[in-house]
Amino acid sequence: MGFGTKTDLATGRKLNLDKSYNALIKPVVEHKGLVCVRADEIRHSGTIDIPMYQELLNADVVIADISTANPNALYELGVRHALRPQTTIVISEQELTYPFDLNHILIIKYSHLGENIDYFEVLRFQKLLGETIDAVLASGNVDSPIYTFLDDLVPPAFKKILTAQIIAPAAAPVAAPIAGGVTRQNQTLSLVVKQAEEAMDKNEFAMAKILFKSAILLQKSGEGNRTVAPDSYLIHRCAYAAYKSEEPNEITALLEANNILNELDLAHTNDSETVILAGKIEKRLYFNSQGEQHLANAILYFERGFFLLNNRYNGINLAFLMNIRASSNIYIAHEEKIADVVFASRIRRMVLAKCNKELMGLSNKVMPGDSVLPANDSLAANQQIFEGREKFCILVNKAEALFGLGQMAEYKQARQQANDLPHEPWMIKTFIEQWETLQTHLQQQANLFNPPWSEI
Repeated sequence: MGFGTKTDLATGRKLNLDKSYNALIKPVVEHKGLVCVRADEIRHSGTIDIPMYQELLNADVVIADISTANPNALYELGVRHALRPQTTIVISEQELTYPFDLNHILIIKYSHLGENIDYFEVLRFQKLLGETIDAVLASGNVDSPIYTFLDDLVPPAFKKILTAQIIAPAAAPVAAPIAGGVTRQNQTLSLVVKQAEEAMDKNEFAMAKILFKSAILLQKSGEGNRTVAPDSYLIHRCAYAAYKSEEPNEITALLEANNILNELDLAHTNDSETVILAGKIEKRLYFNSQGEQHLANAILYFERGFFLLNNRYNGINLAFLMNIRASSNIYIAHEEKIADVVFASRIRRMVLAKCNKELMGLSNKVMPGDSVLPANDSLAANQQIFEGREKFCILVNKAEALFGLGQMAEYKQARQQANDLPHEPWMIKTFIEQWETLQTHLQQQANLFNPPWSEI
């Protein structure tokens, strides 16, 4: 499977695959008495391909999560099916369209919320995956299509044990540092990324940037002269860490973040995560008085992100920036300014519909059957925290949309509902800052609306 947050280009949705692994897969596998290893957790020297192929041949069970149609996961699934006739389980997020060549293979589906997975869905899927693992280990049935159709095929085997040549022993010499004290041989990619995320959680953004740069180098290490595409998740997080570090100053940090993102071909990419982060960076550069071209760029990125992902966050920012442009000198003609105001209102109505739909979804929860694992109070608590933050974000987006549309009574109600929920001070501060800026521009543009916009 992939790791980190990835975009499903078929649907535009972003999925946190680490949540899938840590909540749905790893605890179930370990509960069955098996050792669970993902590719980025393998310690190796030289190319990762060798231990990966060894694991695909020798593993008692392989679980392939092909969510987002990840090409590496699909390739590795094909390798496993060629090497072993049995004990391969294929899973994916429920909105994945069946690939044509896999339409005769059972794919177990789970439901993802993007950044999180519903607690009740965790319980349901853990139970289903546990039962599936028991079944494939007990039955001995062939699940590889290769060995199904070529029923006289004999599985391959090693002529001799190559472990000593493949996996670096614990006492192997420590290699020279890549950056920040991280070395190629004494760290797995998973561990370096974990350290980087922990630094992010502590707001140690400069250290996180160093660690993510190390992870990018670690990913590329041992690949000889081959060109390896950078992992989009590592690039995103490295750019975000640079953006948040504000070191040596905010403008320099923003420009560095933009340069890091350019590795993913900003001009042409359809990865919504990439264009959204680029939009945030360009927005901050504009509000740091770096010129109206950055405003134009921010609108371009948020517009692309909105039509790719069709979500409320991109929509509310796009509408906000349209009103900012209507007050700028980018378009001089009166008709162009009216067009921006009208388009911003249309987007806010779309955002409002999405907010109401999401709020209704949060209130409609169905309790599933028992989990395969013991009760996890921490998981339930995390789900409750996530849902509280999600509801807060929906309500502040709803409030801003209502304010922009001039529906003041409903705006005040949504803002009060958000304010009554537990939240970090910075969360409401961010909303208030954008709301105050929007208020100033809407007052200037009041007569461009029909009827005129008014706070009364």
